[in-house]
Amino acid sequence: MREEHMSTDRDTAPSLLARLGLANWRQNIIYIGFVVIFIVFAITLFDKGFLNPNNLLNIVRQTAMIAVMAIAMTYVLSAGEIDLSVGAVAGLASVTTAMAIDAGGPVTGIVAGLATGAFVGTFNGLLTTRIGIPSFLTTLAMMGIATGTAMWMSDTAAVPIISKSYSWIFGGGNIGPAPVLLIWMLVLGAVGHVVLRRTSFGRRVLATGGGEVAARYSGIDTKSIKFRVLIISAMAAALAGMLYAGRLQSGRFQLGQGDELSVIAAAVLGGTSLFGGSGTVIGTIVGALMIGLINNGLILMGLEFSQQLIARGAIIILAVALSQGRK
Repeated sequence: MREEHMSTDRDTAPSLLARLGLANWRQNIIYIGFVVIFIVFAITLFDKGFLNPNNLLNIVRQTAMIAVMAIAMTYVLSAGEIDLSVGAVAGLASVTTAMAIDAGGPVTGIVAGLATGAFVGTFNGLLTTRIGIPSFLTTLAMMGIATGTAMWMSDTAAVPIISKSYSWIFGGGNIGPAPVLLIWMLVLGAVGHVVLRRTSFGRRVLATGGGEVAARYSGIDTKSIKFRVLIISAMAAALAGMLYAGRLQSGRFQLGQGDELSVIAAAVLGGTSLFGGSGTVIGTIVGALMIGLINNGLILMGLEFSQQLIARGAIIILAVALSQGRK
């Protein structure tokens, strides 16, 4: 009787946790962590204006470009690949866009910026899927090529954008109190989530990353999937560069420099596996906002830059370590 009673207790505990919504707490660690960090900063930095609406909107403005690139990175990682060139492509696209606007107006600039992303994505995709060079090496090389090209085209100088309409639409405007960048992030996030979770393309991306051989045997053209996600990633990076340029009213090769690390961290924090097969766009956006939240809070704390790097890295490592059991 005693053994039966103990067995019943063991069976009851998981069901009780499930009813309380705590059984899979690791799956929600990014959301829990975001709330906890927000509350801690809200309490400790209340007198420094952390909860000021302008400060919170600034976090969104500073995070939006990372989120845009991270949404596409979710697809790349889910398919079992990686793209290290996103930051450099953003800088290159900002320069090509600014120069094209100067030569032919806003529409020409938009076409040039998106064409930059399409060209880079096609180049990365062909080298990875047709020649067989690992995407890590392909995009690492493209990082240098894109940065060097942007420096050469601009002569390392900022290229001003004088089109007010372009600057308003691509990052500088507001709709009421909400920055246009927030609209870009929410719209692209909604599209990315629906495509990944509700379409055959999204299911094929996850299947490709989950087991490429099995996916091929089930009739999925895995090379085509990988080719397309690399194009999506480069196009998103180019769009992020255009948003950078619109917000700062200039194209600069430095824009996006180093963003690839934040982009990958945002996706992984949000629940996307580095090894492919699983990903969540909503989690990625929260991961990007969490990184922006940490950056903002550490700055308001008055920490030196070196201390900010240490604290930021420690928090991200802790969050990823806690979430390992969710896969």
